[in-house]
Amino acid sequence: MKSVAEGTRQAEAPDAAEAKGPRARGRWVAVGVVIVVAAGAVSAWRAGVFSPAASPGTGQGAPAPATQAVTRQDLSATTPVTATLGYAGSYPVAGQGGGTLTWLPPAGQVIGQGRVLYRVDNGSPVVLLYGGVPAWRNLGEGVTGADVSQLNHDLVTLRDAARSEISAAGWDYFSWETAYGVQKLEEHLGVSSPPGSLPLGQVVFEPEAIRVSQVTGSLGGPAGGPVLTATSDRHQVSIPLDASQQSQVKAGDTVTVTLPDGKTTPGVVSSVGTVAVTSGSTTTIPVQVKLTDPGAAGALDQAPVTVSITTGNAPNVLAVPVTALLAQSSGGYVVEVVGAGGTRRYVPVRPGIFDDTSGLVQVTGALAPGQRVVVPAT
Repeated sequence: MKSVAEGTRQAEAPDAAEAKGPRARGRWVAVGVVIVVAAGAVSAWRAGVFSPAASPGTGQGAPAPATQAVTRQDLSATTPVTATLGYAGSYPVAGQGGGTLTWLPPAGQVIGQGRVLYRVDNGSPVVLLYGGVPAWRNLGEGVTGADVSQLNHDLVTLRDAARSEISAAGWDYFSWETAYGVQKLEEHLGVSSPPGSLPLGQVVFEPEAIRVSQVTGSLGGPAGGPVLTATSDRHQVSIPLDASQQSQVKAGDTVTVTLPDGKTTPGVVSSVGTVAVTSGSTTTIPVQVKLTDPGAAGALDQAPVTVSITTGNAPNVLAVPVTALLAQSSGGYVVEVVGAGGTRRYVPVRPGIFDDTSGLVQVTGALAPGQRVVVPAT
């Protein structure tokens, strides 16, 4: 959250009560941005100074000042944080059968339900099916259990078995319909004379489609042991968020992700960790963001990105351009209001949150929507 900590411009004029004659005023020069973390909010400020110049309206033919209107609207404060764009999940794939590896997928390939993960011996496929229970035994007619239930659901989804017949026999029962479905699946994958049963090592169960991140096995090597490491095919942004900002972020919050090419895409916070990680003098919590448009990041992996997190909202507040603020040498801030006939006066204000997107700052003071405040000429 951004609040004003230092003046955008410095008014050499005293408070409004002291302005009795011509006053000196200067032009604004932006000199920086300071981000301050305080009381669970992030404050930002652009500081500046004035060089002496005659006040508008004090001389003949003085040009009219540049102005903008005071508005009443909703403002949001955002904080940019560094993050990494990658893929969600981690799925190691290990072979459980014998034989020799004769085909392996390339890194980056996405493999879905019912597709070949790798091949052994004379091209025999090892197939990816969906399920949370890992393969742990041979499956054949008469076997029951949770692993059989997920196999039956896979066969129905792949249209290799009829839902009504599987349901009639029982979802957790390896029936003749299950065996027939396994034969059809293997025929589709090029297996000649499929047996209708599944020996251990012929299928791998994972919760979803996987994207190969690294091939750990080697052609000609044994099919037992580590073969692949994989992730899901869903992009995910991982943020090591400063622990002091944890209360400002929650699941469901919308964010903006700036990609390496400068393009932006929206996202939603999917999870906020509760276990802090300390590295040196920094303590962070893991925050995960899901991209609203899954295709926006292309094939980027482990790419540095910036995430703009909304850290504060101010609904229906008075707002002025941040460049309209004048810092007084005695402390506090004023804006210069232009009235009827070009009259100008200083009005004390108290700044609130700063909206990066609009360049506006929340103010509290004796102002009304529609009044004009002086801003630096462009």
